[in-house]
Amino acid sequence: MSVLLLVISALVLIYFSIGGKTAAIVMSVATLVGVANDGWHLLSFVIGGLLLALALLITLPGDLRLDKFSRPLLGWVRSRLPKLSPTEQEALNSGSVDWDGELFSGKPEWNKLLDAAPAHLTSEEQAFLDGPVEELCKMLDDWQITHEHYDLPDKVWKFIRDKGFFGLVIPKEDGGLGFSNTAHSEIVMKISTRSVSAAVTVMVPNSLGPGELLMHYGTDDQKHHYLPRLAKGKEIPCFALTSPVAGSDAGAIPDKGIVCKGEWNGKEVLGLKVTWNKRYITLAPVATLIGLAIKVYDPEHLIGDQDDIGVTCVMVPRETDGVNAGARHLPMNTVFMNGPTWGTEVFIPMEQVIGGQDMLGKGWKMLLECLSIGRSISLPALGTGAGKFASLATGAYAYTREQFGRTISQFEGVQEALEPIAGYTYMMDAARLLTAGMLDRGVRPSVPSAVLKYRNTDLMREVINHAMDVVAGRGVITGPRNFLARAYQAVPIGITVEGANILTRSLMIFGQGAIRCHPFIVEEIEAAGMEDQDKAAKQFDGIFYRHLAHTTRNALRAFVLGLSKGWLETAPRQGDIQKYYRQLGRFSAAFALMTDVTLLTVGGGLKARQRLSGRMADCLVHLYYATAVIKQWHEEGYPDDQRDLVEWCLQTCLHDLQDSMRDAIINFPVPALRWPLRILVFPLGATGLNGPDDKLGARVAATIVKDTPVRQRISRGTFINMDPDDPLGRVLNAYKLANETAEMRQRLHEAIRSRDEDELDGIALLMGHQRKELVDWACAQGIIKADECPKMEEALTALYDVIRVDAFDADGLKALAKGAKGKRKVVERPGSGS
Repeated sequence: MSVLLLVISALVLIYFSIGGKTAAIVMSVATLVGVANDGWHLLSFVIGGLLLALALLITLPGDLRLDKFSRPLLGWVRSRLPKLSPTEQEALNSGSVDWDGELFSGKPEWNKLLDAAPAHLTSEEQAFLDGPVEELCKMLDDWQITHEHYDLPDKVWKFIRDKGFFGLVIPKEDGGLGFSNTAHSEIVMKISTRSVSAAVTVMVPNSLGPGELLMHYGTDDQKHHYLPRLAKGKEIPCFALTSPVAGSDAGAIPDKGIVCKGEWNGKEVLGLKVTWNKRYITLAPVATLIGLAIKVYDPEHLIGDQDDIGVTCVMVPRETDGVNAGARHLPMNTVFMNGPTWGTEVFIPMEQVIGGQDMLGKGWKMLLECLSIGRSISLPALGTGAGKFASLATGAYAYTREQFGRTISQFEGVQEALEPIAGYTYMMDAARLLTAGMLDRGVRPSVPSAVLKYRNTDLMREVINHAMDVVAGRGVITGPRNFLARAYQAVPIGITVEGANILTRSLMIFGQGAIRCHPFIVEEIEAAGMEDQDKAAKQFDGIFYRHLAHTTRNALRAFVLGLSKGWLETAPRQGDIQKYYRQLGRFSAAFALMTDVTLLTVGGGLKARQRLSGRMADCLVHLYYATAVIKQWHEEGYPDDQRDLVEWCLQTCLHDLQDSMRDAIINFPVPALRWPLRILVFPLGATGLNGPDDKLGARVAATIVKDTPVRQRISRGTFINMDPDDPLGRVLNAYKLANETAEMRQRLHEAIRSRDEDELDGIALLMGHQRKELVDWACAQGIIKADECPKMEEALTALYDVIRVDAFDADGLKALAKGAKGKRKVVERPGSGS
């Protein structure tokens, strides 16, 4: 009884995170009660005393625990903890932890999510969206941009400069608009629904580039000179990071700068002789200011004792002798400016180092800090924009397209494709807004930025693929009528750039998050790396036992909540979604447990276990997106018309989370731990979370088909065009007319179905373009009233027009080819791949 009481007491104390003197008193009382109940037997005294002594040893700090336990444990832990390269250490130190830390804790504090300041727009920012952004979208003809001009028209470039689109986030005192990160995201998203090429042109100068780096790290002189010029478009920036052989490996950057003296503006000054060869650089062909990431070396020790100074960010004016730029890559039939740049031993003074000479060698940390901002905005906004556009256009098309006398949106097969378009778009938007809100609160979310970039671009691919399935042949024919082709062609760009999704999922998200967001690992790594062994042991002693209690608590929580199917977890009452909170709490505990087990068993080998890392990354993704959906619904006041979407998203995330967790466990690289982990995480089996059923799926599909406020909510932020001669406007105009004439067309269909062929006087044999004859017959038969006939003919004309596709005669195709010929230039550069 003494042993049983002591074990139960310990588990309860750990489960409820009770420690210190309170824990020691409880353990002492439990021992005395147990021994007394056992009749004061000597064996009970011995066993109970030993367990109590161990409990006191762990609970109360002292030299005995330090010498006998902590020092030997530190040696073992050193062998298990991941070994970090200098660039990985800088990545670990960059950015900050916010809601992602709660998900890694195993017991999220939901009030921190619900009470956090949400993403919002000021009246000035909303006015800019309604004014200049709307006007810019009206100026864009994507077919002309991508197939005739191979560039934005001159008037568009001028408008972008004049209205301050290149200075969205530059402070007002430096000549910019000083907008929030949320506004930046909304602006890029809206433009992307009109033209990906234009959206990329706007987003790049406002995300990772010289402007962003100068705002945070530039000297006063650099800020005063460059920021106003960048804000007004007098300087066009680019930033060149990717090298042909190094790819995304910062440690392998071959581009270099040698510290030396040289001539600049007629004077001999200290500077760098820079050699670089970069590719895939957006805006490089038109940039006047080229930002570079290089490695700096000081072989003559002109500035210090070190030969290798490290990664550094510099700015090279385009007109500098030896700079090569201007050739273009063409990324997947989008024509934003993108190309290679190179130079050999180009001299620049130290004043062209971003932040000045003091920032030599600090470029990687600078890039990581800024990348967490830009990567949270740019591609996630493009992905969400694609989802919103697909929801708006495909839902409308599915309603207007008829087969077998009814709209194809009524076919279950089509609904099965519309369902994820609507649900994933809502999910992407919620995650985008959650992360933008973090940015506006001053958080630099290094882990959420990777989560968002990976998942939003991945869901963009899912959504656009489903949209193409619905639109079918209408979506595969090239021409100015095609409203979906460019989004489909642009999908691989988002998947590939800013850290390819394979790399981001299998290495970055969990690899960084498991350490960066863990409540104890960072301090343990610091202790393990200390040269002073006494100091290291003391720091480790103050951390490890709390870490041990943390892991044990999460193991208990995962097991108990798994047995109870989450019902023992407390949950907020808002929104009447307690069952989802409970499941998310349960899986957060399981995720935290899996994180600790992975770090302690796989440790430094995690980088080689990329399947495990990828599956754990998926678990974090599903946790993050589910909680983002809850946050967004909370901020909008829990409107009931969004409940189906919210439940679909939560059920989908939980189902996918369960599968990812199960796959991680059954493939865990330490086979002996697979069954214990399955028992702890899935004591009743990996069942019960089956995802949305068909009825819910059909209702979610209807949210982008029916003309309701929830359809408008899903597509909120999209550029709306009702012009029947516009690719999108043609669909939306037909959708509007189809809704307005739904009852009339229903009467016509019923009349045709209810009469035999002789009675129809051949009307059933009319071709689709013989609309007037059909309407005249319907009017003569009294099926349609006389005053309804013009509207009916207008609607039928629009419905027929929306399914037409482009066709080119031989001369037309030659004209297209001629337009491309002469503009295609192949530039050979050894190793450049261009």
